[in-house]
Amino acid sequence: MKILTAMSGGVDSSVAAYLLQREGHEVIGGMMKLFTDDDFNSGEGDARAIADSLGIPFYVFDVAEAFAAEVTERFVQAYLSGLTPNPCVDCNRFMKFGNFLSRASELECEKIATGHYARIEKSASGRFLLKKGADANKDQSYVLYTLTQEQLSHTVFPLGEMTKEEIRNIAETRGFANANKRDSQDICFVPDGDYAGFIERHTNSRSQKGNFISADGKISGEHKGIIHYTIGQRKGLGLSAANPLFVTAINAAENTIIVGASEELFSKNLFAHEINLIPFEKLNDSLRVNAKIRYAHVPQPATLRQTDIDRLHIEFDHPQRAITPGQSVVLYDGDIIIGGGKITPVHAPAF
Repeated sequence: MKILTAMSGGVDSSVAAYLLQREGHEVIGGMMKLFTDDDFNSGEGDARAIADSLGIPFYVFDVAEAFAAEVTERFVQAYLSGLTPNPCVDCNRFMKFGNFLSRASELECEKIATGHYARIEKSASGRFLLKKGADANKDQSYVLYTLTQEQLSHTVFPLGEMTKEEIRNIAETRGFANANKRDSQDICFVPDGDYAGFIERHTNSRSQKGNFISADGKISGEHKGIIHYTIGQRKGLGLSAANPLFVTAINAAENTIIVGASEELFSKNLFAHEINLIPFEKLNDSLRVNAKIRYAHVPQPATLRQTDIDRLHIEFDHPQRAITPGQSVVLYDGDIIIGGGKITPVHAPAF
């Protein structure tokens, strides 16, 4: 089988390419150039060196314009609208399993492969299922919930049944220079973690100050601009109060940030839009699931209902802290990913 393998220069994608080649597939390496500034396009040298050592072709695809539109701009507009986005979800949705899959078709490849820790299986009904990676500590299914049946049918995850330790051991045995390369932890286009600074530079404008207010509308102080805050935040508010105050909501339309006590952050209900369901096209009845409201969140028992063609209602058994609009809620039945969507704000546009 001819497979276009996404190679970032990291150990995971390098070993994925090696494993596929060892299985007898015709492997082609491919890397997406995400930025016009070459200082941000790290990893190309390592990826090319691994491809050369494997004796496979290696292509670099300039997708900077598409990445700027589908990932960076969505990130910026979400923050400006009072949301807290997860750009890795959008990158997988539009770039790795959108743009990259199109490149595979152009090269007459049957499938693409990535170094994600997740698994794909085919159900008895003929639908493709997305499952958690076998290594619970590295499972990346949360950022893959948007995968469609078409995308799943043309994707392989060579590392799905493996642990990180096994991957590094293979890389060391094979003599890969990146065998002990540190995993990337930051958003690739904001490596210093200063989201607000990035947004101000991107828009060439300063964030507008506004008021902190309580739930009953009383002004508590002045904020630096809504892009500096997220739901559940306590540090950096600069407010004096008898008891600790937390960000409980963000109203972009009025440029206000609502603050309150910790107990005001808890809720049992959320709605989601931009939904994708994997084992079935539509949910006709309620379904018991475990729901995860952010990447590091431990999935919690809940009841799932589909209330419209692009709307899910999730009711948790127990109140959850800091349910954050813009983040993704991902739904599990054991190791199987049911699907998910972006958490819908009460009064804010969706991006």
